[in-house]
Amino acid sequence: MSEDPVVIHTDGGCRPNPGPGGWGAVLRQRGHVREMCGGEPDTSNNRMELTAPIMALEALTRPVVVHLYTDSTYVRNGITKWVLGWERNGWMTAAKQPVKNVDLWQRLQLACAPHQVEWFWVRGHSGVVDNELADQLATRGLRESLEARAIPI
Repeated sequence: MSEDPVVIHTDGGCRPNPGPGGWGAVLRQRGHVREMCGGEPDTSNNRMELTAPIMALEALTRPVVVHLYTDSTYVRNGITKWVLGWERNGWMTAAKQPVKNVDLWQRLQLACAPHQVEWFWVRGHSGVVDNELADQLATRGLRESLEARAIPI
């Protein structure tokens, strides 16, 4: 596994929530940059926040060290603190309720498995360049998703 980390910044969002949404990711390693985005016409903010790191990690072609930055405490806490307990409890919360977005949590676990992922939280809209770029990409993904659904007259 390469010790030269892939640095990933991710973001996702909806307008309104729930509603049309988009996700964005910026991947950097040794001067190489890859920008990714996408969207869905009917989703939630949390689903888009989860989709961004999934898509970024699934795009990696070999096991690597990853420094993954998200402005979502839901995603960071979920994958670093809660997910193993949810899995152990049959994907139920401590309150005995089904875990929301279980399909994406399971997919994120699989996407992380080949890599050594270290998770970081960054405050959104605080001037962190790649977080701001990920936000712009998420907005582009949302817009392109809506344009793809436009019905010609």
